[in-house]
Amino acid sequence: MFAFGIAAMAPALIISRMVSPRKRSNPVKFLPMECGQVPSGEGRTHFMMQYYPYILMFVVFDVMAIFLYAWGSALLELPKSATLPMMGFLAIMFGAMAFALYQSGRRRIW
Repeated sequence: MFAFGIAAMAPALIISRMVSPRKRSNPVKFLPMECGQVPSGEGRTHFMMQYYPYILMFVVFDVMAIFLYAWGSALLELPKSATLPMMGFLAIMFGAMAFALYQSGRRRIW
């Protein structure tokens, strides 16, 4: 498997080396661009902590929706004992959601 990885990687590196530009004839081509415009101002900005609970809630519900969909689509074929691990998973996910709500209340950002 390692040899296949090396064999697949070598042509990609060789082709990219052949296609990449060598000389810097036009310095505008090598400037950092943002949607075709030269960026202005700071590149890094302050992260707004008021959105932190929303980010946590999105991650929790996104992961939960993926696993619940997979579990629900195979629910009829699964044995009855398969509901216990799913209940444990839901308990962990709702615990994470409760933690996000707790953090937002503690920091008074929600």
